[in-house]
Amino acid sequence: MDNYFVLNNGVKMPAIGFGTVGLKGKEGIDVILSAISVGYRMIDTARMYGNEAEVGEAIRKCGLNRSELFITTKLNEPCNSYSKAKAAIEDSLKNLGLDYVDLLLIHEPYPEAVEMYKALEEAYREGKARAIGVSSFNERKLKPILENCSVIPAVNQIESHVYYPELELKEYLKSKNIQTEAWAPFGGGNIKVSEEPVLVKIGEKYGKTANQVALRFLIQNEIAAIPKSRNPERMKQNLEIFDFNLTEEEMAEIKTLDRKETLYDWMKDWE
Repeated sequence: MDNYFVLNNGVKMPAIGFGTVGLKGKEGIDVILSAISVGYRMIDTARMYGNEAEVGEAIRKCGLNRSELFITTKLNEPCNSYSKAKAAIEDSLKNLGLDYVDLLLIHEPYPEAVEMYKALEEAYREGKARAIGVSSFNERKLKPILENCSVIPAVNQIESHVYYPELELKEYLKSKNIQTEAWAPFGGGNIKVSEEPVLVKIGEKYGKTANQVALRFLIQNEIAAIPKSRNPERMKQNLEIFDFNLTEEEMAEIKTLDRKETLYDWMKDWE
């Protein structure tokens, strides 16, 4: 089974997690609880999302032992120094009601990322994070981290989907023993993956949806993913991708969808 990846420090991370951007208030808590009830064990939040408290409430209400869940949060731009990042980590743990998170990331490649990363390393050594890493860092942006860190990032969470899989970056990360994880694995609503003819055709062969094929493509490329849905049936479908394998020919066909450019204008700011 390939339903988890082993990070560079031995920590097991689920291959498919649940994204929580936009999930707030009682409705947000209910959606997260629904995701946990259908089988999600990795929940991804961030300070930028403003919903760490909701995620924490869902964790408390779900009835599972803390050890059964893999919780990720991310530090955003207001945390752009060692001291600010250190304080933000404590604040995030308080918001979540947790003693530790499983994965702690820098949300974007801020100019102060090296300084911020020192606070992540400290949190890691203190047991406040089981693994640490970054998000949306390309090879050039990652270089200063690698040159200055004492703990190699375990994960880089990047834009990766069938229209921009970033497989070269994934191979570079793999060479550094860094796990790639895809945010917005369906393109974040910027494009209709569900209607892509190539994926629809392949899905018909396996009795799967185009979205399931898109997720399977990432998993077979050793890329974890955090899809988001408010629909319990779709939530379930996003987890039901471990009972089939795409052929080499199908993988090659899907690779032809690569547009070689981001679907997000703001991502260009970080190039």
